[in-house]
Amino acid sequence: MIWPYPRLVAHRGGGILAPENTLLAIDTGWQLGYRAAEIDAALTRDEIPVLLHDDTLERTTNGRGRLDEVNADHVAGLDAGSWLDARFAAARVPTLDAALQRCSEQGIWLNVEIKPVPGHEVRTGELVARAVAQFWSRAPFPGRHDSQATPPPLLSSFSPDALVAARLAAPGLRLGVLFTEVPSDWQAVLRRLGAFSLHCDHHHLSAQVAHAIRAAGYGLLCYTVNDPARARELLDWGVDAICTDRIDLIKPDADLQVPAPRVPFTGT
Repeated sequence: MIWPYPRLVAHRGGGILAPENTLLAIDTGWQLGYRAAEIDAALTRDEIPVLLHDDTLERTTNGRGRLDEVNADHVAGLDAGSWLDARFAAARVPTLDAALQRCSEQGIWLNVEIKPVPGHEVRTGELVARAVAQFWSRAPFPGRHDSQATPPPLLSSFSPDALVAARLAAPGLRLGVLFTEVPSDWQAVLRRLGAFSLHCDHHHLSAQVAHAIRAAGYGLLCYTVNDPARARELLDWGVDAICTDRIDLIKPDADLQVPAPRVPFTGT
């Protein structure tokens, strides 16, 4: 099996061009030809998965405090766009379900990063995975039986506890393990977690390690790659996909979108 997903992924939905982790961000990526997005999912106090990167609300909304201290209905009313530009004041923090719905309508594949507020790793992994699996099982789903149908989302996280919980809650979904720097025992970690892919900061990746990951049968995604020349270099190393903020510079219709390396996957 080769990498079954798009090779270019819009970071937090729309990169730097729209407020991160909003439906507007997803729409912006789609308008520029992106058919894959990375989003962050965390839990509110009443355990509703919503799109938010940080543990707290201050950076990307006009709210205050930790996400696990407020309910979803409060979060839904916050301004999630003015921090980037006043013209985005209407942007809101969507639920994970709303983001899944928008992406299914537009044919966008998702890498859903499980982003637990500290202390909620297991519960966040469980509920995010369950929400994704339940959405995917609903009918009707556009293009479900079409050979060109969008593949199910891939779940990723820096938290092993969240990934274990996700595996138990939704064993049919594939998992990606996030690292800043690839550790020496990466293969043992991926094997223990039953992972499909490894995701890492491209600054800490070498061609040798990239080749080793691919030869071991795992997918390889690098973040956050914002220079087209660096993107080309990584793809030449055999990296399967790159996640980028510069969806205006790294374009899906450019010659970066080369066929995936045909190295078989031997993992799950």
